[in-house]
Amino acid sequence: MKNKKVLLFLAQGFEEYEASVFTDVIGWSRVYGKEPVDLVTTGLRPEIKCTWNFTVRPELEFEKIMVHDFDALAIAGGFEKAGFYEDAYDERLLNLIRKFDREGKIIAAICVSALPVGKSGVLKGRKATTYDLLGGVRKKQLADFGAIVQDQRIVVDKNIITSTGPATALDVAFHLLEMLTDKENVAEVKKYMRFI
Repeated sequence: MKNKKVLLFLAQGFEEYEASVFTDVIGWSRVYGKEPVDLVTTGLRPEIKCTWNFTVRPELEFEKIMVHDFDALAIAGGFEKAGFYEDAYDERLLNLIRKFDREGKIIAAICVSALPVGKSGVLKGRKATTYDLLGGVRKKQLADFGAIVQDQRIVVDKNIITSTGPATALDVAFHLLEMLTDKENVAEVKKYMRFI
C-alpha cells in the first residue's frame, strides 16, 4: 500500500515553528506510526528566508507538483514584514489551493495561512478562523474573502483545517494526521513523541 503524502508549502517569511510541527509529527508517523505518512516541502523560490532569518531549500520545485501525488496540503503562517504575503497571495499558490479543494483533499492552514486559503475563494460560505489578535484585522480580512469566521482556536470545515496562531500548530498537525490515518495512529505517534 502506498504511503499517504503531505505537501508542505513554505512561503517567504513563513514561521519556522509552524512548519516544523508538520515535519515533526509526519516524520514521527513515518518512523513509529502504525500507518506511515510522507511529507515533501515546496515553495516558489529555490531558497526561502523564514520569519526569524532561518533559510531553507524546499525539496520539490513548485512547477513539478502533481496534485494527484498528494493527499493533503499543509501551509505554515508567517509575518507580513518578512514578506509572507508576497508568496502566500501568489496566484500559483491560490490555484494550487483550488485544485486540492476541488479534489476534496485536506488543506491544513495554521494562523494567517488561512488568508491565502480564503483569497483562493474556497472558504466562501464556509467556517474558518485565523490569527485573532491585532484588533481582529486578520479575522476581518478572512471575512472579506467570504469565510464565516468562528471564534475558536481550531476550525474544521469538511476538508479544511484553520487555526488562530502558533499555539495551535501542534494540534493542527495532529488533526491533519488523524484525518489522513486514524485516532489510533495519532495515539501511537503521541506516545513515541512523549505527549502521552
